[in-house]
Amino acid sequence: MGKAYICTNVVANAGSPQITCTHFYGNFEFVVGNCTFKMQAFRRCPNFCRSYSTQPPLPELARVARTRSAPLAVRLRRRKQFGAIPEGESDSTKTGLTPTEQARYTRLNAQGALPAGQTEEKWLAKLNARRSRVRGFIRKKQGDITETEVLGRRVYLPNIVLKLVRNHTPPGQPYNPYEATFRIPQSVTKTDVRSLLQAIYGVKVTYIRTDNYISPWYRTINGFERRSYKTYKRAVVGLVDPFYYPHRLEDMPADKKKQREEWIEKHFSIQHTRNLQKEELLRMTKGQGRMSWKLNAPYATKKSHIIRLVAERRAKREELVNDFAVGIRDLREKGEKIEYDKLKAKVLKTPIPSPDTPSPPTSASVE
Repeated sequence: MGKAYICTNVVANAGSPQITCTHFYGNFEFVVGNCTFKMQAFRRCPNFCRSYSTQPPLPELARVARTRSAPLAVRLRRRKQFGAIPEGESDSTKTGLTPTEQARYTRLNAQGALPAGQTEEKWLAKLNARRSRVRGFIRKKQGDITETEVLGRRVYLPNIVLKLVRNHTPPGQPYNPYEATFRIPQSVTKTDVRSLLQAIYGVKVTYIRTDNYISPWYRTINGFERRSYKTYKRAVVGLVDPFYYPHRLEDMPADKKKQREEWIEKHFSIQHTRNLQKEELLRMTKGQGRMSWKLNAPYATKKSHIIRLVAERRAKREELVNDFAVGIRDLREKGEKIEYDKLKAKVLKTPIPSPDTPSPPTSASVE
């Protein structure tokens, strides 16, 4: 995988050792005596050549992405040698060379291994031409005939799952559109990722950085085990064309965020599902008989909710007591008779009971 070839027909005449190439696609055969040989020839397809991040012209954000996605050991070595690089800046030169390429060019130039007058741009173009060569086949010469042998193994209709996730962006830093992050199986290589993106999606890749994440050990009934969904391989891919990931809910305006949350809840019922799971968990942990408990309010599931309800009820009770005290004080200042039923109706804003209605035993008049 990852190699770009196109089949062409090659027809050999029985009376001539020369092979004539045509522009048709498919297998070809040639006849020598009474024997017929079927072979395949391959030619380079320029549309499938790999484009590298060092190939000019390169956008500034792409250079920043290449600098930030360098391996940790490389970044530490460059920081020790050249100093820390400010956030959002690249360590490449004006001609597009990385510090490693710049050191290599300087060393070769000092040794006299480069042709006279070869500039950094020409040397980089030659280097990129070698990097962009089509790989995956070898040419073998047997006598006067040169044969092309394809290396590796062809994969048709691969069942490889590439999960596109959001790039890791430190707080306060802008999202870099010249990088894409994938979670891939551990058996997938960089060549597989590059070939799959180019052949199926037509995405041009500049560089690929991979790292493996291993799940920590978790204690279970049967001992310790790792969780498979926390063990994965991450591939950070450099892009030639920018790709803008959809905005997060935290980055949306208030109105769009509310519309997005309503749409998600309507089509996926995430919050409703969480409430059902919480209710089922409460039902399972309720207990039986004397050890059981009763859920009286929808907010009584957490200690903070219980404290809030108690505080609200206490404030309401104190407000009613204060209103009764103010009403009694006003009646005493006016010299009127204090009746509990009328005062209660005035404070609670309820209709005054009729005289025929017997009053409760605790509703005695207060002088």
